[in-house]
Amino acid sequence: MIDPQRYPRLSRIQVPADLRQFPEEELSAIADELRAYLIEQVALVGGHFGAGLGVIELTVALHWLYETPVDRLVWDVGHQTYPHKILTGRRDIIHTVKQADGVAPFPKREESEYDTFGVGHSSTSISAALGMAIALQQLGDDRKVVAVIGDGAMTAGMAFEALNHGGGMDPEPNLLVILNDNQMSISENVGGLTQMLGRLTGSRTLNAIREGGKRLLGDKNKPAAKFVKRWEEHWKGMFVPSTLFEEMGFHYTGPIDGHDLPALLSALKTLKGLKGPQLLHIITTKGKGYELAEGDQIGYHAVGPFDPEKGLISKPGAKKPTYTDVFGDWLCDMAAAEPRLQGITPAMREGSGLVRFSREYPQRYFDVAIAEQHAVTLAAGMACEGAKPVVAIYSTFLQRGYDQLVHDVAIQNLDVLFAIDRGGVVGPDGATHGGNLDLSYLRCVPNMVVMAPADENECRQMLSTGYHYEGPAAVRYPRGTGPGVAVLPTLGTLPIGRAEVRRDGSKLALLAFGAVTAAAEAVGAELGLTVVNMRFVKPLDRALVLELARSHAGFVTIEDNVVAGGAGSGVAELLAAEGITLPILHLGLPDAFQHHASREQLLAEAGLDVAGIRASVLKRWPELGRPNVAVSAAG
Repeated sequence: MIDPQRYPRLSRIQVPADLRQFPEEELSAIADELRAYLIEQVALVGGHFGAGLGVIELTVALHWLYETPVDRLVWDVGHQTYPHKILTGRRDIIHTVKQADGVAPFPKREESEYDTFGVGHSSTSISAALGMAIALQQLGDDRKVVAVIGDGAMTAGMAFEALNHGGGMDPEPNLLVILNDNQMSISENVGGLTQMLGRLTGSRTLNAIREGGKRLLGDKNKPAAKFVKRWEEHWKGMFVPSTLFEEMGFHYTGPIDGHDLPALLSALKTLKGLKGPQLLHIITTKGKGYELAEGDQIGYHAVGPFDPEKGLISKPGAKKPTYTDVFGDWLCDMAAAEPRLQGITPAMREGSGLVRFSREYPQRYFDVAIAEQHAVTLAAGMACEGAKPVVAIYSTFLQRGYDQLVHDVAIQNLDVLFAIDRGGVVGPDGATHGGNLDLSYLRCVPNMVVMAPADENECRQMLSTGYHYEGPAAVRYPRGTGPGVAVLPTLGTLPIGRAEVRRDGSKLALLAFGAVTAAAEAVGAELGLTVVNMRFVKPLDRALVLELARSHAGFVTIEDNVVAGGAGSGVAELLAAEGITLPILHLGLPDAFQHHASREQLLAEAGLDVAGIRASVLKRWPELGRPNVAVSAAG
């Protein structure tokens, strides 16, 4: 519960209506309390940190000035929304963020009426807000719609598709887009747009002239008004390179200091009364108000629990390498041996393990910003000219580049390797970041080779296998650590489409794909069953599957992917094509979007831990639990 002594104003604010009871003169003090409370609460449990500190003043201003939730506030990149959640009824439970049954890490419509649009992937706010503005306009509803886009999200093409549409409409939609420019996504923003925005300087005088001119000239379609509009754009272009937004049909204001609350309120008050598409450009600092976060904006993007007085402290002792670490080391080792290798990431250098590679091979490292579609087709273009691109990407983000994977890579059978991180259950970041679908959407693509490692060393071997394979290949591995298998320094490969029998047993064969193999081995040892590390989702080890079908009474396929269309479906299709009738139990993730919780909790919920696999097998074949009773082929 919040301490009213430390937070005399914030303790009186449960929802924005309470905030609006305070006079404007007290908003700066409220912002100070909100910043201090956010630091205190995230330090207790961890979570996204720096981005929220950067929008404290903006969040207070928006909820004070607009009648939320009647007015629609659409956030981009949910990293920014912890202050929003605190002011919208979740103040006293914000410490449960990312935990099972706790506050979601991103805006979620089911959680609050103030979360007008669900967020997880970036760059969706302008499209969603434009859709709301159009629908409200058609209803004759004059409520306000505001989109807040930031933390690098303006680098994605989807944002510009929405600007292009919204700025060219007739009648004009009433929409305010706030560009929260902090020069950062998770790491530093890159690209020409970022450089342009960095050159912007304030132009309040110009905005005052423009608004005065509008009132004086009246109808924008009159020749005089058109002439002045064109003169304004050219005049402004000499000082501020903002004509990009103006030419797209959005009236540009800014840039202004996003931490200067009086100036921010003044600008928003003006813009609230204007019609048509507006864009307000504010400059903020990620981590604002917490010196350590301002000085290390990458390290404090998302944090675990920490001491606010001391900041983040590295724990002593050797750390167990994650799959991401295995990939990062492999990439550098392979680059040393293979000059054709190129590394590509869509703004996920840290998360995908490319930090070391970016430093050691800067000329072969390409951060394309939040542009997954471009990342995939860029790789295709490189492959056309003999390079060997490795696209390092999260499973959930590859969904955004799926058409390019199919059309630009697979159809042309180009030599591209996809290193797919966060495959399967991800955990605390919730459904928007889960990699539950990738085996299904990759397996159906012709020309693809799809691999899923059972352990860390096998992950390295598969990456080498995919690199040397001439054609599109994917290695899909989970978040976090594996079973702890030592990683050999060699760059050896595996035979394509060859599985590995981990345990010779009888009765049933457990066919495990990827990270669930260790749990399958434990169940197999307990029940005396055959256990196979399938390794390849595509192509399957056809010879081994058919051999096992002749010698076992049934199959159990196990994968941390949705059952529908997944690896187990491939096994069933193979048997059906051969005319083999065999009982098969498919274990995998449910046909539902799992909520946020720890990875271990979600696997257990799906029945993919040791206890869950054992229970499912015994439910289907109860005689396995009774010694000396034969297993029925009828299942």
